[in-house]
Amino acid sequence: MDWKEVLRRRLAAPDAGPQKKKSEQELKEEEMDLFTKYYSEWKGGRKNTNEFYKTIPRFYYRLPAEDEVLLQKLREESRAVFLQRKSRELLDNEELQNLWFLLDKHQTPPMIGEEAMINYENFLKVGEKAGPKCKQFFTAKVFAKLLHTDSYGRISIMQFFNYVMRKVWLHQTRIGLSLYDVAGQGYLRESDLENYILELIPTLPQLDGLEKSFYSFYVCTAVRKFFFFLDPLRTGKIKIQDILACSFLDDLLELRDEELSKESQETNWFSAPSALRVYGQYLNLDKDHNGMLSKEELSRYGTATMTNVFLDRVFQECLTYDGEMDYKTYLDFVLALENRKEPAALQYIFKLLDIENKGYLNVFSLNYFFRAIQELMKIHGQDPVSFQDVKDEIFDMVKPKDPLKISLQDLINSNQGDTVTTILIDLNGFWTYENREALVANDNENSTDLDET
Repeated sequence: MDWKEVLRRRLAAPDAGPQKKKSEQELKEEEMDLFTKYYSEWKGGRKNTNEFYKTIPRFYYRLPAEDEVLLQKLREESRAVFLQRKSRELLDNEELQNLWFLLDKHQTPPMIGEEAMINYENFLKVGEKAGPKCKQFFTAKVFAKLLHTDSYGRISIMQFFNYVMRKVWLHQTRIGLSLYDVAGQGYLRESDLENYILELIPTLPQLDGLEKSFYSFYVCTAVRKFFFFLDPLRTGKIKIQDILACSFLDDLLELRDEELSKESQETNWFSAPSALRVYGQYLNLDKDHNGMLSKEELSRYGTATMTNVFLDRVFQECLTYDGEMDYKTYLDFVLALENRKEPAALQYIFKLLDIENKGYLNVFSLNYFFRAIQELMKIHGQDPVSFQDVKDEIFDMVKPKDPLKISLQDLINSNQGDTVTTILIDLNGFWTYENREALVANDNENSTDLDET
């Protein structure tokens, strides 16, 4: 019988014989007791009919609470042992040298130029002799992945060895990053990544010249790039997988090269010259030397031609302290303006342009920002350009799905987001866009003159 029906009948039945009338509280308690009894029986019956549930393995393990010190310690120790075991499974330098020797010994002629090749048969022979650690690399899938257009069905020994080296490096780096994953959840918080980079500095020859007093500013500069691009939702943590998948770690570890060219250092955000340049700009803008930037001080950034309307939005939307910007917030600002083609940078600027917080830009938003460009043109003695013309150009460039609205995704898909945002926030950028044809012609004339001389 259904437990609900039993409970209903029991409560509806008349009292047997004369007895003291029960209070309302006692009736409620009795009702709850009966409900608990019959519900437990019913639930227990259902459990018995679903034996399949018992075969599902446990997949959730509760993390130790802050006051469970022993469990936390046990978890930390077990993670450390696990990572050490994984580290021992990787190929060391001696084993990599032995692998190269075996590959070279079993190469399959003829060579292509100076590049040694190997066929699948010899590939498997090397796999048998290389040892158990190399077994994962000597599969048909790996061979097929590296097989291109060789008429003999061979792969390049150098390409295969580089593939193995890259895999070993990725695993080594993942283990190294995991050591800083305090939560053990596969991601790094800002403080975790700061500790990782701080301890990495002594291993990077290109940073030997940095003074220790600058280390904290360097670490802040380096960490902000990771979080600006890899944490768009500003959760305060980044997946280790995302760190490995992007090129930022490659750029950082490129500083191990003692002979890195000056050009490479200038284009590498993590190099000493680049970090000193960004921090030096910050100090130069800070005229009152209080370690923070006011709106007036930030207005001198770059060519000092950004509109006041845009700067107002920066200080409205970004984190400030008593109306002034700290170095970390300044780094986000610089990363956005120096990388305007990137989706993360466009997201940053789009949020500032979206004054009505509607998730799109309409004619009103565009006019609001371009009006400030027109005012600056008047101040500099230039004839203001018609907003209608600029608006039509912007919509033609972006080609949004909705002809009256421009979304962030529209900007990204158009590949014109950097141009559009520059037109709306920077007089110098707008002037460059407006005179692009004359500038190109002038460049061509100069190059022709140089060729003739």
